[in-house]
Formats: sequence, C-alpha cells, structure tokens
Amino acid sequence: MRFGVIGTNWITEEFIQAGQEVEGFSLQAVYSRTIERAKEIADKYHAPFAYSSLEEMVTSKNLDAVYIASPNSCHAEQAIQCMEAGLHVLCEKPLASNAIEVEEMIQAAKRNDVLLMEAVKSTLLPNFFAIQDNLHKLGKVRRFIASNCQYSSRYDAYREGKVLRAFDPAFSNGALMDIGIYCLYPLLILFGRPDVIKAEGIVLDSGVDGEGSMLLKYREMDAIISFSKITTSYQPAEIQGEDATMVIDRINHLKEVDIRYRDGRIEQVARPQTPKTMHYEIREFLHLAKIGARQSATNSHEVSKMAMQVMDEARRQMGIVFPADRKNQ
Repeated sequence: MRFGVIGTNWITEEFIQAGQEVEGFSLQAVYSRTIERAKEIADKYHAPFAYSSLEEMVTSKNLDAVYIASPNSCHAEQAIQCMEAGLHVLCEKPLASNAIEVEEMIQAAKRNDVLLMEAVKSTLLPNFFAIQDNLHKLGKVRRFIASNCQYSSRYDAYREGKVLRAFDPAFSNGALMDIGIYCLYPLLILFGRPDVIKAEGIVLDSGVDGEGSMLLKYREMDAIISFSKITTSYQPAEIQGEDATMVIDRINHLKEVDIRYRDGRIEQVARPQTPKTMHYEIREFLHLAKIGARQSATNSHEVSKMAMQVMDEARRQMGIVFPADRKNQ
C-alpha cells in the first residue's frame, strides 16, 4: 500500500519507522506546510515525493492511503479531503475535535467507500487482546481504574508564558484529548457506553485542561480515569472483578498484564510484542484494506463516536470550548 503522511513531527517518524517493518507498507509521499520540511523527511526515509500542497498530494495518483498526524483541529478537514479523493485514511487520535466532526468523517468514508480508522495503537497491541481473552477470569467486573499522567516538556514553556500547540485550544488540545483518550478507549471497547459521566479538571488560563478526572457509571460497575500533562503518575491500571483483579503496568503501552486472584495466586498473561508498537495498527490497517473492510472491528467507527461523545461531555462539564466547537454549532 502506497502511503502519504501528513505532518512531520516525531510521531510521524515513529510511524514511518514502524511501517518499514511491516510487509506491504510503502512510503511514497510526505506533506508539510513548507516544502523544505517535506523534502527533509522524504529524503530521510527515501520517499520519492514531497508536497507543500495537500490538494496536489491527494490528487497525484501516487497514493492509496494517508496517515494523518497533524494538529487535532486539522484532522477532520484533511481526512475528508483525502477520502473525497478516494484514499484510505489512518488518522491519529483523537480522530477529530468533537463528535460532529467524527460523524462527518464517517459519512465521508461511507460516501467514498474507503477505510477510515483511528490510530489508537494501544487497543491493537497483542496485550490488549490478552486482556480481552482473560477478562472472564475476573468474575463480575466491578471497577476499571486507569491513569495516564505525563508531565509535558512543553509545560515548561507554558510556565514561562509561552503557549505552544499542546496547550492551545485553537488546536483542540489538552490533557483529555491528547492522553486521556488512552484511558477511555479501552474502557469503551471492553464495556461499552457509560450511563453517567462526571468530569472535573484544572483548566489552564489558555483554555485547555492541564489535568482532570472522570467518574463513569455503568449499571453494575464504575470506572475512574485520570489524565494530566502537568504532573506525572506511576500508578498501574486495574480491572477489578469479584474473583480476581487484572493489573496492567501502563494503560497506553500494556507491557505487563497480571491477574491476581483472591487466594494469592498471580497469573502472568502478557504476550510478546515488538517495542515499535505502531507496528500493530499499521498491520491492522493494511489487513483491513486488503480484505476490503471499511472499518476495524476493534477501533471501530462506533468506538470513535463514543469516545468523542464522552470527551465532548467531559469538556462541557469542565467548561472547555474549542474554536472548532463554535464552527460546528
């Protein structure tokens, strides 16, 4: 599959490096706002084409698919433009700025009969499937707890008075959108839509959340998730059942997964997986395209919609409004 990439940040390079290890992946083009930056990345990874015009790239006939790693606020418009040109789209999380944009993207995928998948890598790792396959051993699940708190190096600049993209609402950023989604996504895949959502957070002067917490209530269980870009946490995640508790080292990487039974036994259920974890989302995407599927069974359109609807409600409760929200009103 001939890929173009949109965006030239570190995550794009990580994607390219992982893709080079996946059979069937071919990097053909790089898009950036400046042709100099596009050529720099294209030359580094031996891509034959570089563009500073997105229209020129998506209509070039040189591509089958596009990976989008631009700012969150750009995802919907760029993805729709690609899909209208008949290209499959693998789009970084969060898929868009809000649920309205997600729905527009899904409709564009259906209208043009192309594959659209949100690139949440953690839920396509072998260890996420280990969690799914062993969940029944816990008995009736009563609680899900996950934390993803990583102090951002860009917060140093913020504290000195410089607002970079990571803390700028114009780019639909903030702790929930950027890293809280890693707590939310597996919860929704495993247990579905919550009945009640309660959210609190620390909203910075720039207008985005620096950190926050959510309590999500289901009929017979609850979930507690926390996220931060201004502090760091080292807490593992837990899925607590009546018979046993599953302990996961990091909810966004899933390297270690243990089941701890009430009688003191500990069962290790982790599976081998490559350190280049984007490998698995690329492999999933290529497989789906090969068999003619238009969405992933795991990172499905429905899960993308649910995740954004929950985040929209959490932002509403925290008082966070993006420019993209006003545009879609």
